[in-house]
Amino acid sequence: MNHLLKMSDLTQQELYHILDVAVQLKAAQKAGGTPPLLAGKSVALMFSKASTRTRTSFEVGVYQLGGLGNYMNAATELQASRGEPLRDTARVLGRYYDCVVWRTYRQRDLEELAEYAGVPVINGLTDYAHPCQVLADLMTIRERRGSLQGQKLCFVGDGNNMANSLIVGGLLAGMQVTCVCPPAYRPAADVLMFAHKYGAGFQLLHDPKEGVRDADVVVTAVWNNGEGETERRMRDFLGYQLTGSLLAGAKPDHMVLHCLPAHRGEEISNAVFEDHASEIFDEAENRLHVQKAVLAILLAGL
Repeated sequence: MNHLLKMSDLTQQELYHILDVAVQLKAAQKAGGTPPLLAGKSVALMFSKASTRTRTSFEVGVYQLGGLGNYMNAATELQASRGEPLRDTARVLGRYYDCVVWRTYRQRDLEELAEYAGVPVINGLTDYAHPCQVLADLMTIRERRGSLQGQKLCFVGDGNNMANSLIVGGLLAGMQVTCVCPPAYRPAADVLMFAHKYGAGFQLLHDPKEGVRDADVVVTAVWNNGEGETERRMRDFLGYQLTGSLLAGAKPDHMVLHCLPAHRGEEISNAVFEDHASEIFDEAENRLHVQKAVLAILLAGL
């Protein structure tokens, strides 16, 4: 593994290695502290979009590993915001830093950064993929279920970056994956082509009740981004809210995950959110541990 740009870059062996290292680092931190695996290393934390969990978990994670994490607002603080070509920014950062984390919009920009930086690049979120979040989701499921193999994972919502990454990550991990979304909000075409290889292990549905039936894990994410599409999206996603009534069709001991922030009363009811807050905030915490694992693998050869 040279970078973490999207889930489909990983093999099943690499995915499980990240999860195994994350478990080890989490246990070490709970026992008193993480070994300084990044001593003398520096990580550029570039953010073109607002962030709570991604920014803070990477900052804390790099610190716990003994390295320097340097946050920069890429939208306002770098010369790229004034027209410097991305490839030039990448080549400069690669001379200063050992790794670059970037939270941005276009996946192709992230890919260009990785091409020219000359150091490992980690996707902190793009419009196409959110691999760090999905690794945390898989870690949380395995912690609570003991295994990922054969678990039925159902995503309900917009076929966006979370759906794209959950489909690939879940299938790579050996899960049965169902994606439920309105017809106009399908996942990316290349993700559906990837999923096609898994045959009956993947389903793309439009009926939430059918999708959550007998699910072990139900996942959702924000589908109303508040960018001028609220009224249309409220219509298009009618019936896609995770409610107690909808989840009655899932297994009695089902888990619910949400990448946060949650718009309670839209993609998830307040009651469901609070009923499953324990696993949702375990999921949020595990962002720290999986990202430390990715950094340790890329920069310390674990």
